[in-house]
Amino acid sequence: MARRSMREEIVDAALAQFHEKGFNAAAVKDITDRAGVPKGSFYNHFASKEALAIVALERYGEQRRLMDLADPAVAPTERIRKHFEFLRDEVVRFGIARGCLLGNFGTEIVDHSDPIRVAVNQGLGYWSGLLASAIADGQKAGEIRTDLGPDQTARYLLSAWEGTLIQARADKSQAAFEVFFALTFDSLLKP
Repeated sequence: MARRSMREEIVDAALAQFHEKGFNAAAVKDITDRAGVPKGSFYNHFASKEALAIVALERYGEQRRLMDLADPAVAPTERIRKHFEFLRDEVVRFGIARGCLLGNFGTEIVDHSDPIRVAVNQGLGYWSGLLASAIADGQKAGEIRTDLGPDQTARYLLSAWEGTLIQARADKSQAAFEVFFALTFDSLLKP
């Protein structure tokens, strides 16, 4: 079997380094060492670590299974719940030691890098749009209360989710997830 391209190896390594250590603590040498490629090859594929971070954010988004939120074969409320369960389970699998890369970059680097700020904003906007559509579908199906604006509710849920990740990481506990799921599905969205 042929080896993956050096560029793909670098992107995968960067995504892991950024997620584990953050943007500032992930040195280019650490990324290329993890990818098993010479440091000089980095600049054959990326103009800067910032440019690589934007590609890593795109890859991260692709791995979030966001399109599950638009699956018409699954009831809307179930789509939303399964989406957040998938995200929760991933955080738990990593020992509650990683948050959402969008949220992590949003707190660490967006004030210092306009291109990364734009990429984070676009990622959150895309995610929020899919979530808003699922909420609207749930309202049409009578599964979600209709007095909530889908766009505002989606933005609120993403903010609540990012806060939940911070609390879970600070506590090193799943208690914040339990609160998020109970309030979201047993109170906020319930018709």
